[in-house]
Formats: sequence, structure tokens, C-alpha cells
Amino acid sequence: MTQERILIVEDEPAIAESLEYALRREGFGTETAATFAKAQAARTWPTLILLDLMLPDGNGSHLIRTLRAEGRRTPIIVLSSRERESDRVAALEDGADAYVTKPFSPR
Repeated sequence: MTQERILIVEDEPAIAESLEYALRREGFGTETAATFAKAQAARTWPTLILLDLMLPDGNGSHLIRTLRAEGRRTPIIVLSSRERESDRVAALEDGADAYVTKPFSPR
């Protein structure tokens, strides 16, 4: 059985670490990318991407559009502090599969 691999794209260390801990405890393989560049480099392998939209060197929405333009159907769950309806709609229209606002519980 192949282990599900989750890419956590999050620049806030406390959030990234809590997600990584919770997911690994449940048996998932994880990798964390704290920048757009690292996420872009790792975009080809994950089974699921947990994606913060506001990154220090780029915008997560661009990563969503890039993946979808490449024909990749990797599920993407956006984790963002942006709470406006327009932000949620834009992310979903770009190709995200779900949108969760911060703060949230890793449980």
C-alpha cells in the first residue's frame, strides 16, 4: 500500500508543525514548503496539497492556476486568514477543492 503524501505549503512555522504532527500521527507522509518557490518545486508528487495563499515570495493562487493549467488534478485545500467571500470564490474558481479559514483546529 502506497502512503498518501501531503504537501503543506505554509510559512507560519507553528501552523505547519501542528498540521505535520497531526497528519503524521494519522499515518500520512508530509513535506512542508514555507515558500512559493519550494512549493513550485514540489508540486509534482503530492497526493494532496494544503495551501496558504499568502506566502513570502508569491501567491498561492498562482500555484493553483499553474497546477490546473498543467492538467494536474491534485486536490488542493486552501488554508487562509482571508475571510471574505470574494477570496473564497476566487480560490475555488482558480481550481481549489476546498477553502478553510484560519484559525482552525488540526483535529
